Amino acid sequence: MFELLGVSPQAFTAQMLIGLINGSFYALLSLGLAVIFGLLNVINFTHGALYMLGAMLTWIGLTQLGHWIGMPEFQVPYLVALFLAPLIVGAFSIVIEKTMLKRLYHLDHLYGLLLTFGIALVLEGLFRHWFGVLGNSYPVPDMLRGGLRVNGLFLPYYRLWVVGLALLVCFATWYFIERTKLGSLLRAGTENPRLLQALGVNVPLIITLTYGAGCALAAFAGVLAAPIYQVTAVMGSNLIIVVFAVVVIGGMGSIAGSILTGLGLGVVEGLTKVFYPEASSVSIFVIMIIVLLLKPAGLFGKVR
Repeated sequence: MFELLGVSPQAFTAQMLIGLINGSFYALLSLGLAVIFGLLNVINFTHGALYMLGAMLTWIGLTQLGHWIGMPEFQVPYLVALFLAPLIVGAFSIVIEKTMLKRLYHLDHLYGLLLTFGIALVLEGLFRHWFGVLGNSYPVPDMLRGGLRVNGLFLPYYRLWVVGLALLVCFATWYFIERTKLGSLLRAGTENPRLLQALGVNVPLIITLTYGAGCALAAFAGVLAAPIYQVTAVMGSNLIIVVFAVVVIGGMGSIAGSILTGLGLGVVEGLTKVFYPEASSVSIFVIMIIVLLLKPAGLFGKVR
């Protein structure tokens, strides 16, 4: 079969793996966007910048911090950075929500989009000024180096770790929102916040923590991406348009839709590189156009 298609089994499997890895990042990033839009009705354009911020903080902790504090051998352990960077970015996002974004909740979605887009430009400009536009990287953690050889194909442990951990986080987030009592409060707070507040629930706190958690998911994806991709100030802006397309295809606000669509489109993009490389950069947008023509609310979305 592979001979008829004009590709080798190794090339096909390799592109499938690359597509699954890219799909894992699409799923994580679109999941954060879906959480924020679905529960808060905010189109969060800072998501790409926060993805970059998570990667940058990890790169700084693993390669630069020791020199800054006069201890060249010191570095933040990878597993610590995996939790610390999202916490820092989540706390930073909470400050944004409390000081700026909450003032716009009663206005049209466009105002929130413009604000978050402006914040993204400021963050990108600051890091471009401080660290330039050249890519930086750090090595894969020692415990995740090496890989498996399967039918002549080398599967790096770190990439398998990324796919597995991304799937675990996506499933845990979906389960928390859709199957737990606190998740039901989150969803109820978006539909009838006044009634929920009358029952003694602190709705503003729930909104703030939800926004922080959604942004932390973007930073978490950045930490995972840093050993694979070049860490640059513009890495988020290069990805955010694709992620928004994924969210639109899956359905704005649909948690399960974002996860499944992100993974599926990553694989589609990878296979497109095998059979028609020239169309790989536009395949997702072609699918988005078709889906919007046939089902404007997205594959898993509902008309609001």
